[in-house]
Amino acid sequence: MKVFIQVPCLNEEETLPLVLESMPKEIPGVDEIEILIIDDGSSDRTVEVAKSYGVKHFVHHNRNMGLARSFRDGVDYALMHGADIIVNTDGDNQYPQDRIPDLVAPIIAGEADIVIGDRQTHSIAHFSWFKKRLQALGSWVVNQAAGTELPDAASGFRAYSKASLLRLNIVTQFSYCMETIIQAGNKRLKIASVEVDTNPKTRESRLFSSMGQHVVKSAQAILRSYLMFKPFVFFAWIAAVMFVGAMIPFVRYLVLITAFREDAGQHIQSLLVGVALLVGALLAFALGVLSDLLRTNRVLLEENLEHAKALRYGEPARPLVGEAPQFAPSPIPVSDGTPQHATV
Repeated sequence: MKVFIQVPCLNEEETLPLVLESMPKEIPGVDEIEILIIDDGSSDRTVEVAKSYGVKHFVHHNRNMGLARSFRDGVDYALMHGADIIVNTDGDNQYPQDRIPDLVAPIIAGEADIVIGDRQTHSIAHFSWFKKRLQALGSWVVNQAAGTELPDAASGFRAYSKASLLRLNIVTQFSYCMETIIQAGNKRLKIASVEVDTNPKTRESRLFSSMGQHVVKSAQAILRSYLMFKPFVFFAWIAAVMFVGAMIPFVRYLVLITAFREDAGQHIQSLLVGVALLVGALLAFALGVLSDLLRTNRVLLEENLEHAKALRYGEPARPLVGEAPQFAPSPIPVSDGTPQHATV
């Protein structure tokens, strides 16, 4: 059993030593622990600091590509080098690295496919009252879209089994956190949560420049991910609302000309509004049918992609929770102990 701990970094030379010094040296049930530094366009000594601590695995971005791309490239590198479990943490030392064994334990025991560290955001001192409420609201929205009950959907302190990563496909450019939960929930992967205490704040977030930007980008990622799996539900609700709206002017028109005997010609505007809303409802319903057909096609493409990944990375050491192995194994490249790099 090999665990890769990947650390996305953007100019983290000051905080990276705190992260690397607190990494676990051994984990029950794990034979090998490898640390992977994802250098997302750093201009400081992040890479040199990592090498001084004996890190041998690196992914380099020539410019800043963002958290989602860093996660995706890190996963690709780790799976290519035989990872059975991939843990994601941060280079700013926000998360307690000594809790990584607790994070991977449910996966090793076969009790979960993905484990998320619950930061207990309601108790974080440097979070404002407003930010705590936004975190709770964001988690609730994600849980509604994914059919899960996770207390901290935005936490980036996570562990993924190899089998689960073969099923997930990151397409967002902002943050993978929300998207992977919605995908995993709709693909019936087992997600567990482990309570953790965060370390003291070391710097401001570099993922977004303001709370408003964070809310907007998170909402876009959630909506896009939801539409990938339940497009018909989304458009059906729009069609239903517009249909009800169309009935109101029609009923008003009928009441006025039958009950009150008013001149029908004076209320043509009610019919025009009703017809416009009815046409909108029919168009929304048609879009729902078409988008659902596209969803079916995407599911078939993802199944082919899943098989392609299995052939590329080899059969998972552990299948998904409740499933039997489905893929034939293929050779897995093994590190010879020398520093290895990938550049994007």
